[in-house]
Amino acid sequence: MLDLQKLDTRLAQLDHRSRTLPVLQELSAAQAQSTRADEDLVLARTAVADVEREITKADQDVQLVRDRAARNTARLEAGQGNAKELQAMQHELDTLARRQSELEDVELEVMERAETLRAELTELERRRTDLDEKLSGLEDEHARAAGEIDTERSAVVAERAQIAPGLGEDLLALYEEVREQHGGLGAAPLIQRRCGGCQLELTSSDLSRIRTAPEDEVLRCEECRRILVRTAESGL
Repeated sequence: MLDLQKLDTRLAQLDHRSRTLPVLQELSAAQAQSTRADEDLVLARTAVADVEREITKADQDVQLVRDRAARNTARLEAGQGNAKELQAMQHELDTLARRQSELEDVELEVMERAETLRAELTELERRRTDLDEKLSGLEDEHARAAGEIDTERSAVVAERAQIAPGLGEDLLALYEEVREQHGGLGAAPLIQRRCGGCQLELTSSDLSRIRTAPEDEVLRCEECRRILVRTAESGL
């Protein structure tokens, strides 16, 4: 009975260890970082795409002014139109020159902003790559640790399967019921007149009853109702 309890306790310890592996906390934190990194990348890529469209628009605006100025310059050089028309074209050329300068300033500002955003995107992508490598390493570490636990669990389960049937169906059923009621500890040794489950000292009458009980009698602690197992250290 105590051998079975020892195996069940070990299984519970393995389950707890599996749930509380230190690498799990690191893995969870890295996964949260990964989620945030993906969100940051989406925002950064959207910002770069937006600024790229701004550059295209600014370039088109500058090109329109340049084309208009080139046509006016060609007409002026060819002397097309009367004096008033030529004077108006010259005035428009001056206006177009100022407009072109303004638009080129806008285009330059957008290009500088685009350079900054591209650099930020490149840095985020580098961090994403580093994070992927970290995640992969943590996942491998978790897989190794979980594999070791699973291997030991399989060995303990196999040993339990050999021991459990020897208790008999009735005793095994009682043990499982008590174990479920008492947090996994269904059987406890009687050591120095104390129950190994609740750690309370048994009364003289209880000890007397246990002392004279047949070897095959199932004994229960009167306080916690766990199955009591007599040992060489029971103090009887």
